[in-house]
Amino acid sequence: MRALVADDAKMMRTIIRRNLEAIGVKDIVEAEDGQQAIEAFGKGSIELVITDWNMPFKTGLEVLKAIRQVDKHVPVIMVTTEGQQANALEAVKAGVTD
Repeated sequence: MRALVADDAKMMRTIIRRNLEAIGVKDIVEAEDGQQAIEAFGKGSIELVITDWNMPFKTGLEVLKAIRQVDKHVPVIMVTTEGQQANALEAVKAGVTD
């Protein structure tokens, strides 16, 4: 499996990477902002996306929407420290997996 981890915080990318590796995911692409995430996904072969909500250049929601224009089925998991229910609802409407 090839996964994309997008988060502007290097520590969060490291934590997510370690967790993915612990469950057997070895092919992991990292992006430190939303634009890099969209570009990485556009290169193909990504089977799972884990993205932060707040990132420079493109938000996680913008990343999600760009991915859904290309692929309606790839699992996209969004992480955030914000607890705003409106954001969660907006992500659900845009097609977030979890």
